[in-house]
Amino acid sequence: MVSARTLDDAHVEGRWISDLVLGAQDGLVNTLGIVLGVAAASGSVRVTLASGLAASVAEALSMAAVGYTSSLARGELYRSERAREYRHVESAPAAEREEIRVLFAAKGFEGELLDRVVDTVCADKDVWVALMMSEEHHLVDVDHRASLRSTAVIGLASLGGALIPVAPFAAFSGGLASIVSLVVSALGLFALGAYKAKVTTGRRTRSGLVLTAIGLASALVGYAIGAAFGVSP
Repeated sequence: MVSARTLDDAHVEGRWISDLVLGAQDGLVNTLGIVLGVAAASGSVRVTLASGLAASVAEALSMAAVGYTSSLARGELYRSERAREYRHVESAPAAEREEIRVLFAAKGFEGELLDRVVDTVCADKDVWVALMMSEEHHLVDVDHRASLRSTAVIGLASLGGALIPVAPFAAFSGGLASIVSLVVSALGLFALGAYKAKVTTGRRTRSGLVLTAIGLASALVGYAIGAAFGVSP
């Protein structure tokens, strides 16, 4: 038997998957492009490692800031639209009531049952507005704590993803470091794509391959630019 806690944990895990994937993919792909480009241009493992570490930290801080401000913006949008809906319920209740009727009629309610549902919803303005927010605008509230959690997930995921392509330059030298960086990054992208499919929908192998292809294609652009400016070590 599946416990209620197990089901709740699954919902929580899925709730943050978009932040996790966003941060990790962005950090890994961007930093991989940078280290490959710097390695191709400079031929110096020391310079590449320094550039990669600097890029990793900067990327993580930038992504965390973007996650925080975008989360706050979603919350502000929700509250703005909710206030507008309250004004509409006060100023034009007949029109807003008809919108509720249309929503439930589209769900298959009709006749006396539809009338009772509309009466019940519209008897409580808070319920009325909350329903309009979710059904008409498809918006949910985002509080300050949720914004901070989103910031932490995105920032840490970005840093973790960014360090994957950098680490080989601390252990290997020359062209071998670039090759190992490319390989471990490809494996990381595949694992990330497979994990995304596991907690959402889709086939793990397909999702992993798609994310790997997109990530490597983007990162190799950085290598091409570095190679174009390449100098002898």
